[in-house]
Parts: sequence; structure tokens; C-alpha cells
Amino acid sequence: MRTLYLWIIATLLIAPFLVVLGVSIGASKNIAFPPDALSGAWYHELLTETEWLLAIGRSMLIAAIAGVIATTLALAINYVLWRTGSGFAKATFALGLGPFLLPPIILALGASLFWAEIGWYGRMEATIISHGVFFVTLPMVIIARGFAALTDEVIEAAQMMGATPAQVFRTIVFPLIAPYVFTGFALVAIISVNEYLIANMISGFVVETLPIKIFNNVRYGYSPVVAAASMLFVALTVTILLILSRITDLVALFGTSKDN
Repeated sequence: MRTLYLWIIATLLIAPFLVVLGVSIGASKNIAFPPDALSGAWYHELLTETEWLLAIGRSMLIAAIAGVIATTLALAINYVLWRTGSGFAKATFALGLGPFLLPPIILALGASLFWAEIGWYGRMEATIISHGVFFVTLPMVIIARGFAALTDEVIEAAQMMGATPAQVFRTIVFPLIAPYVFTGFALVAIISVNEYLIANMISGFVVETLPIKIFNNVRYGYSPVVAAASMLFVALTVTILLILSRITDLVALFGTSKDN
């Protein structure tokens, strides 16, 4: 019975992707599944039309820089907390958990008002900074697991040999927590690329990311290119997760045993 339930759940999860995939490779300009004829025209349009390429490029750029910002903040907060254990560091860590505890619409509205007040509404920089700050929670929690796994013996041995705090971090600490840092960066990038609400409320339609471009396309007239763009999202996410699973123990990084 358990196996049957798992197959039902898997089918319900995979079925929508199969429909979107079928529409994206169909020759018809309308939603048709299964497709009457196969064609790669919609992927060709997605990857050759200037407006789509600009939207993809903006999303990739925003995701990359936001990932760096979020990971850097998470690493700094965790390092100070690990080194000092001060109350201020603990309070900052707790504050960093806030974005995932609040509804996205509240974050988006607050950010929109803030950037409008300082005159940055509609700028890509505002979207980048907002994504970097609001998505800091995930890398912060993941990197915290990396610092929790460090053993005092290794650090004390390096300090006894005369290593400075900077040398200890560069040669011992960072290499040990690097898988957690890379994982945090990749997950922030995935979330940023797929994020619509915050980007839309901060930049409107001035900075048209790929999710905003997809929404505009659906709003003003459906095209199967939307299905192709959606599958690009899926392919990008799956590829990043597969790469992470190859270079890191992705399951263990989330604190889950493979035996469970």
C-alpha cells in the first residue's frame, strides 16, 4: 500500500510537467496535449528572440549577484556567531530567519515602499539587493550546519602552531564549510531565478525578468514559448541540484540521513 501511495504522489507531481513539456515541443500554437506533431520552434524562439534573451540574462545576473550577497551575509553572520557567540550575533542570526517567517507579499510591499522612498524603484540594483537580503535565511541555516560540524581539535591545533584567525579561516574553516557555502549560493540562485512577486513589486515591468516576461506573455496573449520557458526553469533547477548532489552530500547538508 505504501508503494502505491508513493506512485500516486509521484504521478501527481510529474503529470503537470509532462503536460507542459508536451505543449512546449508541440507544433500547434494553441494548448494541445498530447501534441499532434513535434517541433522545436518554441525553444528556438525562446533562445533567439531578443526580448526573451534579455529577460533570461537579467534573471541570471540578478540570481548570481543576489546569491553572492546572501551567501556572504550568511557566512559573515555564522562566522561571528561561531567565533564569539555574542548576543548581538545571535540576535542577527534570529533576524536573518525573519524573511522566511513573513508572507512574501509583506516583504515585497515593504521593499517596494522603501525603494520608492529613496528613488530606486524600477532599478535592477533594487531587485538584486532585495533578493540577496530576503533569501539569506536558507544559506544562513545551511552554513550554520557547516560550522556546527567543525571540531575544536583542528582549530586549536592550528592556533597552537601560530596561525592567525585569518589563516585559520582561509586554510581550515572555509575549505571544510565550502560545500555548505556552495549549496547555499546555488539554492538562492534557484529561488531568485524563479521569483516573481518581489521582483514585480520592486521593479514593475521596467526590469523584465524571465518570470515577469512569462506573466506578461500569458496576460497579453498566450504563446507556447511560455511552456518552453517554464521547462527551462525546470531544466535549470534540476541541473543545479544534480551538480550539487555530485559534488556534495546534498541530503546530509539538509540534516537528513540517507537511512531515513
